[in-house]
Amino acid sequence: MSQPDFLQAAIAALVDPSTGKTYASSKSVKRLALVDGHVYADIVLGYPAASQFGLVRAQFEAALKALEGVNAVTVAVSSQIIAHSVQRGVPLLQNVKNVIAVASGKGGVGKSTTAVNLALALSAEGARVGLLDADIYGPSQPLMMGVADAKPQSPDNKHIEPIVAYGVQTMSIGFLIDPEQPMVWRGPMVTQALQQLLNDTLWDDVDYLIIDLPPGTGDIQLTLSQKVPLTGAVIVTTPQDIALLDARKGLKMFEKVGVPILGIVENMSTHVCSNCGHIEPIFGEGGGARMGEDYGVDLLGKLPLDLSIRLGVDAGKPSVAADPEGKIAELYKAIARKVAIKIADKAQDFSAKFPKIVIQK
Repeated sequence: MSQPDFLQAAIAALVDPSTGKTYASSKSVKRLALVDGHVYADIVLGYPAASQFGLVRAQFEAALKALEGVNAVTVAVSSQIIAHSVQRGVPLLQNVKNVIAVASGKGGVGKSTTAVNLALALSAEGARVGLLDADIYGPSQPLMMGVADAKPQSPDNKHIEPIVAYGVQTMSIGFLIDPEQPMVWRGPMVTQALQQLLNDTLWDDVDYLIIDLPPGTGDIQLTLSQKVPLTGAVIVTTPQDIALLDARKGLKMFEKVGVPILGIVENMSTHVCSNCGHIEPIFGEGGGARMGEDYGVDLLGKLPLDLSIRLGVDAGKPSVAADPEGKIAELYKAIARKVAIKIADKAQDFSAKFPKIVIQK
């Protein structure tokens, strides 16, 4: 064999544990060279996975160091995130590559907590992340992110700069109003306000913008699903039958407007006793998995009903920020990687590369 073939054969069977696919088939190996007994390998993943870089590096080092004539191995692992396709006829947001809607059919299932920890998990894995609180009537992200007293700045009196917390660019109507003031607005006003927040915020080179949608499947949610360029949606539910009924409606709404479902997150899957550690499925079990099977959608992960999750968001320090190496944070990071992998498998968006057609007389 020639040198390239010799090296390619050595790593051909290596499987990315996050995707279940070989690195060769996913075209993640960008460089593989042997120079004076020293092998150089560049591995570029299509999704953020900073916590997995060491594992990936160890896989390649073990395979390449075993080769005869190889004295040293240098493996560089990185991620490259690109923009992917959205609904037809909806233009992409400026400086935002991918938009992920986090939705639920009903309130009280932990959607906002899931959204904020998902955003922090993607950031922890190396992505540039934005978080938009789309719940105009009950904005909660400022409190959850520990920036309830922050006030956005406007450099030109037309646009606003997001509030950065824990490395995540955050925007919410909660930054702009009195927290005691109720939003007595009709649907069209809410939709217009949200579109302004979305389009007038100066997002800075965001790989993933997480939108925490309000619960339900009414006019507001439908309008947003049609006008916001969504790369995909994540449905949050609990195992309880009542929650699953509404979650199914949310899933069907996205299907009708052509938004891909990235997966289901089953929140409050089990209760973990803070005293003895006993685990009990107080809301039932298996509901998220059954829903996924019914609609051909993956169950991204199951999160426990754990006291630390509630305490974290109430204190303005969500689980992923409060205990980055803890078990809860690892669950959120695993879900975040699965979401990003789903997006990486989607078709790439080339609209920005097309020249504008100008008709002249």
